[in-house]
Amino acid sequence: MSITSYNPADPADLVVAVEAPGAEAVRAAVGRARAAQGGWLAAGAGARSAALGRIAEAVEAHAEELAALIVREVGKPLAEARGEVARTAAIWRYYAQAPYEPSGAVHEPAAGPGLLLTRRRPYGVAGLIAPWNFPLAIPSWKAAPALAVGNTAVLKPAPEATACALRLAELAALPEDVLTVVPGGAEEGSALVDAADVVSFTGSTGVGRAVVRAATGRGVPVQAELGGLNAALVLPDADVELAAGHIAAAIAGYAGQKCTATSRVIAVGSAYQPLREALVKALAAVDDSVCGPVVNAAARERMVGAVSSAVEAGASVLVGGQVPERAGWYVEPTLLAEVPAQHPLAREEFFGPVAVLHAAADLDEAIALANDTPHSLATSVHTRSLDAALAAADRLDAGMIRVNAPSSGVDFHLPFGGTKGASHGEREQGRAALEFYTVSRTVSVLPGGGL
Repeated sequence: MSITSYNPADPADLVVAVEAPGAEAVRAAVGRARAAQGGWLAAGAGARSAALGRIAEAVEAHAEELAALIVREVGKPLAEARGEVARTAAIWRYYAQAPYEPSGAVHEPAAGPGLLLTRRRPYGVAGLIAPWNFPLAIPSWKAAPALAVGNTAVLKPAPEATACALRLAELAALPEDVLTVVPGGAEEGSALVDAADVVSFTGSTGVGRAVVRAATGRGVPVQAELGGLNAALVLPDADVELAAGHIAAAIAGYAGQKCTATSRVIAVGSAYQPLREALVKALAAVDDSVCGPVVNAAARERMVGAVSSAVEAGASVLVGGQVPERAGWYVEPTLLAEVPAQHPLAREEFFGPVAVLHAAADLDEAIALANDTPHSLATSVHTRSLDAALAAADRLDAGMIRVNAPSSGVDFHLPFGGTKGASHGEREQGRAALEFYTVSRTVSVLPGGGL
């Protein structure tokens, strides 16, 4: 089977075509990575730190090439693509210091002489399954911590991001079999989950749940990021124009193809009408430099169908909702109101530039509405009131809460993850990732006698 990746802005442009290697080749790649892991760990903290630092330098040296490849392969607007390249370099540079981090602690024995200590050690081979929407940053924030603590890694990118993953591995220039990219689809992904010693997955909820079942069935540590239905709360005292700008960016930036994108807007009390007007204006002003195409025809059809069925169920389109007559998989940034509570647009992540506007009488109702979702990754709160911000931060059921900022921002040095069905297992990024890719061992050293 051939794995193909096409330009979403120009569907006739074939970016890359490679043969899927099949399950047996994936298992062989894991075997080679396992054989290489001992040498990678034994090389020491200094060697691993230097190697990761060189990757950061290589990414920076090829920044414009990589940004252009991101634009071409996944349709990301150029400014965002450049930002992703800069973040990718920063991730590798951040984790280049991780090999020097303390790997345990020394404790006093309860009685008598001796030495008690804990020590964190790598699992072996990290199996990494990454999505297409951040084709350099997400593979990097999975691979960099795994490699820093002494694992080797086998990465299976989404088919739509194959070229980016292959180029990243080329630039990494690590020792043979330390970082391996295996293109492919479901067969290759399943084989990787069945063979790796620790698994990290980012992608759809259905596939992610299958990955979790397979890995836990083997007794293998697994983390899974499955997206989220993210809300933005706007209180009456907020700067409405500023909030509308933030929310429009979180709805339409990169065509809403971020797991932290805003898909529900909750206006509190008297904020409803001015926010509605400001948000319609802000979304109508969004152009290709911000939004861009969705990743493929199926994604566009799913969104167009959802909007159409919502209108049939009584919803109104406040702005957008149309497919431009042009090449590429474009959808207008769209805001709907009066969407029935049980309609899929109010309950599911659609991964596109479409959001639903809700009204809430007060902060309590807004928080209850925001929390009424099967999965929440990020929630934004827009207010000038410190009391309201603190109350929301304490009571919102979301993995990340951002006050007076778009929901779509991520800090790579802090833990990343959601609540309910949005995440499974340990957090990604920051120091949390170093713990996920290692296991703690307790060591007791007692006198051997004869002294």
